[in-house]
Amino acid sequence: MSAPEKSIEETIQDFKDAFLFLEEWTDRYGYLIDLGRKLPDFPEAAKVDENLMEGCQSQVWLLSHMEGDRLRFQAASDALIVSGLIGLLLAVYDNRTPAEILDTDPAFLQELGLNQHLSPSRSNGLYSFVKHINAAASRAS
Repeated sequence: MSAPEKSIEETIQDFKDAFLFLEEWTDRYGYLIDLGRKLPDFPEAAKVDENLMEGCQSQVWLLSHMEGDRLRFQAASDALIVSGLIGLLLAVYDNRTPAEILDTDPAFLQELGLNQHLSPSRSNGLYSFVKHINAAASRAS
């Protein structure tokens, strides 16, 4: 498996640029929803309790596995905005080495303004998702 075309830093900068370009939060939500719609299909057979994340208001399923030296993630949600947040996080963290994941500070989520514009439960779920990603990276390193 080859590395993604862009580094984590470049991917995060792309999101910052997109959010800066889309000045209204309604447009940013639309952008997130589009990201969610582009998520790869999640296997129905994997939508089981053991893959269900705790700490999320919506249902969120997460799978992770190593492919060579890279950690791969698949995730799905039953909510549009949450699916978009998953799309954003997977763009940043999927197909990276465990070290790259662990070295990435999730402060970029605050820089995007997500904390101020998500409900407290969605914001908690977002950080819970990042914790799950980091835990998978720690196990794999």
